[in-house]
Amino acid sequence: MTKTLLLLPGDGIGPEVIAEVRRVARALWPDLALEEAPFGGAALDAGGEPVSDATVARAKTVDAVLMGAVGGPKWAGVARHLRPEAGLLRLRKEMEVFANIRPALCFAALADASALKREIVEGLDIVIVRELTGGVYFGEPRGIEDIGGGEKRGVDTQVYTSNEIRRVARVAFELARKRGGLVHSAEKSNVMETGLLWREEVTKLHAADYADVKLEHILADNCAMQLVKAPRQFDVIVTDNLFGDILSDEAAMLTGSIGLLPSAALGEAGKPGLYEPVHGSAPDIAGQGLANPLAAILSFEMALRLSLGRADLADRLSAAVKTALDKGARTRDLGGAMGTREMGDAVLAAL
Repeated sequence: MTKTLLLLPGDGIGPEVIAEVRRVARALWPDLALEEAPFGGAALDAGGEPVSDATVARAKTVDAVLMGAVGGPKWAGVARHLRPEAGLLRLRKEMEVFANIRPALCFAALADASALKREIVEGLDIVIVRELTGGVYFGEPRGIEDIGGGEKRGVDTQVYTSNEIRRVARVAFELARKRGGLVHSAEKSNVMETGLLWREEVTKLHAADYADVKLEHILADNCAMQLVKAPRQFDVIVTDNLFGDILSDEAAMLTGSIGLLPSAALGEAGKPGLYEPVHGSAPDIAGQGLANPLAAILSFEMALRLSLGRADLADRLSAAVKTALDKGARTRDLGGAMGTREMGDAVLAAL
């Protein structure tokens, strides 16, 4: 049966890195059906909205969706609901991809590229599971209001239900069973009611269904400190939308470059996943052929493994990326001189 991958190149360096994914996909799996649609600022320019109804509808019916990046200064002045990022939030919400899986793997060849000492990051292999469709990014009420006297008040609401917490925690426990058997649940139960509910629900789920997995609770601020102090103590970290946004970017930099980090956003079993590199649109280098495509290529590797049913091809692609790096392939973010296409060539050569 033919599988279909929907590509959403987006803005900035997105089209450049997605072009390399397309080349790799054609070489690795010629029969994979590839479709493409505008997204983010590109969609706003083309059709007046950051993601069209037709694109959302198609995203729900393909086997997987892979996006590049969205946003940039060109759209900084548009209304919030029309910003490129609003298109991404809508896509996540409507695809019901509630669990964002962000691995942070330090390739041996790149241990010296990290801002931390080699002995701290060498062998690093952790996964952050971030709740993606709830929390403060979606809670109501929200907004900015005039309260008189020249003063304004901004309001964002942090909201979680028991079910939202349990379903993302279940993803984390299932992952840990296949890895090192350890889950750290990060929240702020000492000062936040949602954090207290988070701790209670994770504890109950662990006792009921996952007693074979070790569970440790950790305050999110301490987790941030421990990630730069002793990151290899972690295996799987599960946390809410806001803390996951911050902690996963911190973990990304432990590996040497945010240009290396893929991510997956998953919903219920059998539903299409949404895959994207962790990096942003990098408008300062867009169009120059300088971007590192490995995060996008490794996002495709995750799609092969988790949504497209081809773990065999995922293994081949992962090995090819490692081989390319072992042979010295480096883009500028890694201290080298290769461009985007040259790094793609190195991966294709390794394949």
